[in-house]
Amino acid sequence: MPTRTMRAIRLHEHGGPEVLSYDEAPMPELGPGEVLVRVHAVGINPPDWYLRDGLSNIPPETRPKFDLPVIPGTDVSGVVEAVAADVEGFSIGDEVFGMLRFPSFDGQAYAEYVTAPASDLARKPAGIDHVHAAGAPMSLLTAWQFLIELGHDHPSPFQEARHRPVALAGATVLVNGAAGGVGHFGLQLAKWKGARVIAVASGAHESFLRELGADEFIDYTKNRPEELVNGVDLVLDAVGGRDSSRFLRTLRRGGALFPVFFGEYDEEETAKLGVTVSGTQVRSNGAQLAEVGRLLDAGTIRVAVDSTFALADAQAAHERAARGHIQGKIVLTVAQ
Repeated sequence: MPTRTMRAIRLHEHGGPEVLSYDEAPMPELGPGEVLVRVHAVGINPPDWYLRDGLSNIPPETRPKFDLPVIPGTDVSGVVEAVAADVEGFSIGDEVFGMLRFPSFDGQAYAEYVTAPASDLARKPAGIDHVHAAGAPMSLLTAWQFLIELGHDHPSPFQEARHRPVALAGATVLVNGAAGGVGHFGLQLAKWKGARVIAVASGAHESFLRELGADEFIDYTKNRPEELVNGVDLVLDAVGGRDSSRFLRTLRRGGALFPVFFGEYDEEETAKLGVTVSGTQVRSNGAQLAEVGRLLDAGTIRVAVDSTFALADAQAAHERAARGHIQGKIVLTVAQ
């Protein structure tokens, strides 16, 4: 019997966007606890280009193992095509979305079909289309698990202490990188919970971020936020990296810095300032997606889409990501 095939983006080697190959690939086989999804749209996230690069930015001892060729991607929205015998709660024809198998790099989402652990999926909100639903999972779950509810007991690879969100009602929250995927969701969740939000981004994004509810805007190309702001309760740094520690100076004593991409922080400095630095590793969670799905359906939280590309044009999508200054999410669309 011939093997059923589909179209997918695969990596046969590591490198730049040019190594993303639009291939004929075997259809995935449904396993226990899984659902087969016909993919309508795929959200693009930083781990996709980390995988493409060979995970060179991850310490070798914590680097997940995988074999080439590999299909990248974690975030999908689509329609259920088949359901394993042991799966309850999903039926053929259901519209679903999810972040698959993260923090492993085995999501295999850049494809016409994907198998997904049922526990990683939720019903797609009826009020949004597949493109916007695919843009939500990783970025929105990251903001949710950092700010609202961790939702799991797995130890963080970044710190010994369990990450704990802080009370947002009445707090002043600074969001750095506020126009990007995690940032624009973090801004909206903080506003939803009653915080006053200072958004930091380049000037081109000011009107967009004020529409999302930002109370104050700082154009980092013209001003250094740490020289303008102090007494902040929480900084959500969706940029992170080496420069993140400068935001410690914006915090009040007892405040917290949540870096999405961990940098280096001086323990003596944080102790002297009386502040906390805490982060976590986002994890797949269908139950949390169902919860945030209700916010998406109600329009309380919205997904901004920077641009869309056909699945076959994943190379161009990664080139767009590399140029930066993204407003919301980049999404791949899959022809039906």
